[in-house]
Amino acid sequence: MGSPVSRLLVANRGEIARRIFRTARAMGIETIAVVSDADRGAPFAAEADRVVLIGGESPADSYLRGDAIVSAARRVDADSVHPGYGFLAENAAFARMVEDAGLIWIGPPPNAIESMGSKLESKRLIAEAAVPTLPSIDCTGLSTDELAVAAEEIGFPLLVKASAGGGGKGMRIVADPAGLADAVAAAGREAQSAFGDATVFLERYLERSRHIEIQVFADDHGNAVSLFERECSIQRRHQKIIEESPSPVIDETLRKAMGEAAVAAARAVDYRGAGTVEFLFQDGEFYFLEMNTRLQVEHPVTEAITGLDLVRLQITVARGEPLPPEALEPMSIGHAIEARLYAEDAANGYLPVTGRLDRFRFEEAAGLRVDSGVEDGAVISIHYDPMLAKVIAWADSRREAADLLARSLTSAQIHGSTTNRDLLVRILGHPEFLAGQADTSFLERHDPVHLAAPLPEPEQHQMAALAAAVWSRGQAAADRRVLTSIPAGFRNNRSQLDTTTFDGPDGEITVGIARDRAGHWTSNLVEEFDVVAVDSDEVTFVHDRLMDRYRVHQVGPVYHVDGPHGYTRLVERDRFPQALPDEAAGSLHAPMPGKVITVAVVAGQEVAEGDLLVVMEAMKMEHSLKSPIAGTVSTVRVSVGDQVEADEILVVVEE
Repeated sequence: MGSPVSRLLVANRGEIARRIFRTARAMGIETIAVVSDADRGAPFAAEADRVVLIGGESPADSYLRGDAIVSAARRVDADSVHPGYGFLAENAAFARMVEDAGLIWIGPPPNAIESMGSKLESKRLIAEAAVPTLPSIDCTGLSTDELAVAAEEIGFPLLVKASAGGGGKGMRIVADPAGLADAVAAAGREAQSAFGDATVFLERYLERSRHIEIQVFADDHGNAVSLFERECSIQRRHQKIIEESPSPVIDETLRKAMGEAAVAAARAVDYRGAGTVEFLFQDGEFYFLEMNTRLQVEHPVTEAITGLDLVRLQITVARGEPLPPEALEPMSIGHAIEARLYAEDAANGYLPVTGRLDRFRFEEAAGLRVDSGVEDGAVISIHYDPMLAKVIAWADSRREAADLLARSLTSAQIHGSTTNRDLLVRILGHPEFLAGQADTSFLERHDPVHLAAPLPEPEQHQMAALAAAVWSRGQAAADRRVLTSIPAGFRNNRSQLDTTTFDGPDGEITVGIARDRAGHWTSNLVEEFDVVAVDSDEVTFVHDRLMDRYRVHQVGPVYHVDGPHGYTRLVERDRFPQALPDEAAGSLHAPMPGKVITVAVVAGQEVAEGDLLVVMEAMKMEHSLKSPIAGTVSTVRVSVGDQVEADEILVVVEE
């Protein structure tokens, strides 16, 4: 007789909480959300049957407080806790705390989490099981000289990695001895902040490897199974952004061998539930990387090709029931690809972006799935990861899945925040990706500035978006008219157009527009675009014998235009701009709100262009800010520990 799961508390937030709620509701299970002060209005909170406010805004004050989460579960008589992924999902102490409270832990046994939670310990266990591993050395307690000796033993290039975490945090590539000590220190700080454990180690870095992971599942009845592979080779900052299954480079022989190795790893620690065993693959050989003792962000890819609900299987196993036949003898059908959509500036070092999403909408399509924690009007906080959504496409073939995913991203209305959408679309259409040849260094070989450039490249596409914005603007003015006998935009002197200046992707452009008493529009664009229908939020016109529809969404001076070729952002210039105060050319601004964790200079110090001035922490990552010019530091306006706002001046350097 299994343990009952009837009232489930989800110790996580965002899209994964919504994902778990969906499955739990379908199983007749009551759902409970824990919510920080920063998430009171978040969509996931509204979807739970009950909500417990646990206070705080930062993760450390809310979702990382195991005692507060267990207390919340007791308060609402929950019988089980699902950790989602991230935060406390791979925290053995938290798992024990849940079980000690008499609650069902929807996850692997605490001992298995502990064994595999340390990358160093997991590599030792896997090596004993005769699974190939890469050479590695623990950095704990090593002096600078000892670090240098260890690095030479491993060989350059090498990777500094956090032992306790994942998601690209606490990781640094080191090409030569000069940057070793700084990389170890920075990775340790980031690991401590993200995972509460500063332990890092050195590992050989494979420059042209493929990242292949195996989804495993085990129950308490002696069953352990591989649910096929996912390839996650395209990464930025060592964090996956494109995942797919099956891998284009894994044949049936390798699939069987890697699946058996992954199952052996699970059995080595008496595993139960969902887990992922990750490997690096190069030149026909694979090497154990780590085991993630939780559900992965990319689990929908496996769900798409197998038809299995992995959250349902987690709950089934936690109840003490055996894995069902369809999981023990899984089938892989078709091809699935997932893209992670982030609020970030990919052309500017993948810098996370905060702010408000004025609109966030995807068109429905067969084979498309969007898992998201945001909706129209959502505010992107500095406290949490900047991922907005996982967009998953399934089709019969790999090319069809890539085309569906690219088209869905292109046609989505994503307004109010810079995202990596255009980068994702270009990757999905890149010849190297389509040929199945992309490896983990793909985004190092290809310039992200080019890949992330606005998609409507041809000038006529931008002009079409501009025309749509202009006519939409005119119609909106007409809708607001007071004297109904005179159309908005009417001018006695028809030769004089009412001019408006916009800032667009290619810079400044001025457009003239007027309207006669009959309501006909006149514009300096009229020869190119023949208007068919105009509304304040939609314009249809003919250009070069093609009739296209453009959707226009105005928010203040900003015009968001979505058309058949993608998205264009236009900003109407203020006709009477206020003069800005003079500012030194060497002023270093904060790129986003965050916390100052390092100040590397003092007033009077000479610096070269590109020298490190300040290190900030925001959105769970460190961001190194460097001098914009060569000169002398005249002012340092911040100290370690300061919270700063976006665009705040931190340091001033004089030439």
